[in-house]
Amino acid sequence: MDFISGGVCAAKGFLANGIHAGIRKNKSKRDLALIYSEKLANTVAVYTTNLVKGAPLTVTKNNIQNGLAQAIICNSGNANTCNADGIYIAEETCKLLANELSIDEKDVVVASTGVIGQPLSLEPFKNGMSELVKGLSTKNSSLAAEGIMTTDTKEKSVAVCFEIGGKTCKIGGIAKGSGMIHPNMATMLVFITTDCNISKEMLSKALSTDVNNTFNMLSIDGDTSTNDMVVVMANGMAENKQISCEDGDFAVFMKALNTVTVNLCKMIAGDGEGATKLLECKVVNANTLQNAKIVAKSVVCSSLLKAAMFGADANWGRVLCAIGYSGASVNVNKIDVSFYSNKGEIVVCKNGAGVDFSEEIAKEILLQDQIEIRVNLNDGEYSSTAWGCDLTYDYVKINGDYRT
Repeated sequence: MDFISGGVCAAKGFLANGIHAGIRKNKSKRDLALIYSEKLANTVAVYTTNLVKGAPLTVTKNNIQNGLAQAIICNSGNANTCNADGIYIAEETCKLLANELSIDEKDVVVASTGVIGQPLSLEPFKNGMSELVKGLSTKNSSLAAEGIMTTDTKEKSVAVCFEIGGKTCKIGGIAKGSGMIHPNMATMLVFITTDCNISKEMLSKALSTDVNNTFNMLSIDGDTSTNDMVVVMANGMAENKQISCEDGDFAVFMKALNTVTVNLCKMIAGDGEGATKLLECKVVNANTLQNAKIVAKSVVCSSLLKAAMFGADANWGRVLCAIGYSGASVNVNKIDVSFYSNKGEIVVCKNGAGVDFSEEIAKEILLQDQIEIRVNLNDGEYSSTAWGCDLTYDYVKINGDYRT
């Protein structure tokens, strides 16, 4: 398996584009993105568990009940959530795109991200649809990635190639997500494309299984968004023998999918609103997988620990504290904790108690922009990883006037 360029256009038969259509006031910001498959693709998705959901999620869920889609359209700058005419706007967007592409309006995934409760006009979609479609290209994944960004500061894109039955397959994805990220079944917005030939049933199994170990282990600020969605399209144009059961080929596909999703998780966490550091908590030797997940997630969600990491303070007690209130069944007298970065590793806790360590060395380790928090529960054989970021002054600045 190798990393390749191309993002959502790496896989055969996928094109993309992104433009400024006028949804956002800043004309230098792209606000409308499109991903298109030359062939109808098996399509699956997972959605936010927030009871308040964006209208596009309702429309998309209805559209892909048959497990098929050919295009994804997404706007930024407005979430189309809690709007009286939200469903109408989302459905009309699908119709406008379908007419321009000469496809069925039900074969469109529609998504939105941005401010909640702000009216969304259909005019930018009407005025920009022709330009958006005409600009479709295998080279425009980056433009689509820009078009779905809100407070993101970096494009989030990755792709890999792998082999199934002697055929080269590719899978790639783009994501947006910087704040309001604490998902259950999804993350902000993630769009993944592959030319691998895989059945709808196995594609659904692959995504639902993977999400539990990747996007559901990601937290920026503890807020679950109203518009979270992860979508995977598989058009089969690699022409491999269809994956229709849990065999070796399915395992290879799962590994490729996981490589893409883990990298997108890290990109989202590292670009959290105001963040200066990517935090990765690795929990090992738990007595159950569930306990490993609970501990890892609790640690990266701790506001006190996130603040300590911002200040490069090796306050390991906050790690123990987060484990203690997590609800996981652990023996606190067996827990070891260390901090790791490209400057080295330092053990700060052994068997649930502090050990002597150099504050100066710890500071140097924690000043780096990627920090691993290593937790050994010494109580079993299960492990899990969660991702987050530090908590900075800028997070409050960004969210203090996000709407205005």
